[in-house]
Amino acid sequence: MTAIANPLKRKKTGASAVSTMRPGWFTYAALAIFLIASVFPFYWSFLIASGDRFTINDPNMSWWPGGNFFDNAATVMNNPAVNFWKALSNSIIVSTTVGVSTVVLSTLAGYAFAKLRFKGSGPLLVGVIATMAVPVQLGIVPLYILMQKFGWTGSLGAVIIPTLVTAFGVFWMTQYISQALPSELIEAARVDGCSMIRTFWHVGLPAARPAAAMLFLFTFVTSWNNFMWPYIVLDSTNPTLPVSLSILQANYFVDYSLVLAGVLLATVPLILLFMFAGRQLVSGIMAGAVKG
Repeated sequence: MTAIANPLKRKKTGASAVSTMRPGWFTYAALAIFLIASVFPFYWSFLIASGDRFTINDPNMSWWPGGNFFDNAATVMNNPAVNFWKALSNSIIVSTTVGVSTVVLSTLAGYAFAKLRFKGSGPLLVGVIATMAVPVQLGIVPLYILMQKFGWTGSLGAVIIPTLVTAFGVFWMTQYISQALPSELIEAARVDGCSMIRTFWHVGLPAARPAAAMLFLFTFVTSWNNFMWPYIVLDSTNPTLPVSLSILQANYFVDYSLVLAGVLLATVPLILLFMFAGRQLVSGIMAGAVKG
């Protein structure tokens, strides 16, 4: 009995040692280096934005912020050519609408592909995924002609409607729901008398919430930073924020203190979004790792 008890005791002690293991100094040093490397571009942009137009070319530039950031930010926001507040509201409308619609439609499609059985589901999913192999640039000309025939050029609908749902979103939600949602829960809900929509609402949607939060964040950021298509289809009186800020670089002499002040102003909403939704982002990553 003693010979048997000792290995068990040693095994238990080893498991306890593993569970109480803490990261060493090397881990914290690597994280600190990664954090500094990630924050440095923002700090450098703030240094230039807080100076004047000669700061970026000054070989003796101070590494302490200057006192002109708020003046530069006010110049950007009050510049009639930039139309900052109109562009900011347009970016919020476009990014929020596209993010919400992508999450809703992708979750519905992912639930159908992952848990419902219908003819042609496999080839249809392969066809949806295959569209990701087509470069976006190939569709710009026919898409612009289509928007022009509809009379939508210059309006936000031309930016929103083509991106209401993405193939990546459908694939992402299909893969997550197929792994995170047991089919037994769906069968139990149907046995209890739930309709298809109620089963999705009470069973499928709660299970897909972490992945849906991640998809919303990624879609919102992608739509917020989108420059090429809004630059083509919108006019100067109704721009989004990236298109509007590009005017700051259209002159022969570029004042980089104003440019980087505008870039930092455009980044603030994204930072606030990640601060409020960071918990969902982390839970989504951890849930995907556990399910994998």
